[in-house]
Amino acid sequence: MKFDMHCHTKEGSLDGKVAIEDYIATLKEKGFGGMMVSDHNSYNGYRKWKNTIKGKKFQDFVVLKGIEYDTIDAGHILVMMPENVKLKILELRGLPVQFLIDIVHKHQGILGPAHPCGEKYLSITNTRKHRNQLAVMDKFDFVEAFNACESPESNASARMLAKNFGKPCFGGSDAHKLDCIGLAYTEFPDTVSSESDVIACVKKHEVGDCGGSYYKGTTKEKIGPVNHLLVESFWFYNRLGSLYRRHKRVAELHKFSAMQGLESLQKKRRKKNAQEQEAKASQTVKQSHRIGWHIGHSKVS
Repeated sequence: MKFDMHCHTKEGSLDGKVAIEDYIATLKEKGFGGMMVSDHNSYNGYRKWKNTIKGKKFQDFVVLKGIEYDTIDAGHILVMMPENVKLKILELRGLPVQFLIDIVHKHQGILGPAHPCGEKYLSITNTRKHRNQLAVMDKFDFVEAFNACESPESNASARMLAKNFGKPCFGGSDAHKLDCIGLAYTEFPDTVSSESDVIACVKKHEVGDCGGSYYKGTTKEKIGPVNHLLVESFWFYNRLGSLYRRHKRVAELHKFSAMQGLESLQKKRRKKNAQEQEAKASQTVKQSHRIGWHIGHSKVS
């Protein structure tokens, strides 16, 4: 079954031009069985689906909840959490990638770099910190190896990156406009119907082929050399957005840290209780042996 694993909606992304209902209808017309909604730092597109469309239309189409998160140091990262997990911090851009990895994995989610060999600041291999060192690549669960809005060279490098690190490959259109929808795909087993199913497939390396065709209507295609000014401006935009949300992000991190601390304390208590019970059981066995020895010794006497 074909899925588009990188989709932007009008409801969830500032630069999205297509409402999620129209997005789904277009993908169905093109023979797709599902999609991952991956708006920029927002679940609003998925919320629109869940609250107003789900159960009423497109019941034979799978809509997965994802997000394209803007890290402060590694560009855009695609994230998917199990369907029962809700993390407000994933809508607060600006986390360092290592923090993001720890939080996602702590809650049994998966993540991987979007267009990893693409534009400066937007892609992990072209960020200031990670340009020459990919120490975190081992910690990702997948790599977006085909993006319809990237160049053939960028996608070839992304696929090689996935191969070198032994990661499953995703394909996504990265569509913001109607004529880009469905230009890329990822194959999943027909049994996939939820985020947990996809997560299981990724962890078992049961993701099928990915690929597609190239979109020629991207902004960089239209404006040519001037695009580098737009790319440079993104760095400032991301920094300002990160600073603006810093207070809320720090508050959520404190909650996460407190929860981790509580879990650690509970784990230590469980370990201590187990050790105490084991010590008591051992003491009981020793006492039984002593009593048995005394009884046996008395009979002999």
